[in-house]
Amino acid sequence: MASPTTVRTPYLLRLDLVTEIIKTNSKLGDKAAGELAVQVLHALNSIPETIR
Repeated sequence: MASPTTVRTPYLLRLDLVTEIIKTNSKLGDKAAGELAVQVLHALNSIPETIR
């Protein structure tokens, strides 16, 4: 029997990337880095694409 496939959306891939960068460059733990990553991505997504 095949194992279930987990779909990784582009958002989740970006979230993992930002979380790892935050953890690597700070003393934050997994949970705090993940929460900060969500806020960072939200802020970046609020910038109009023409300006990015």
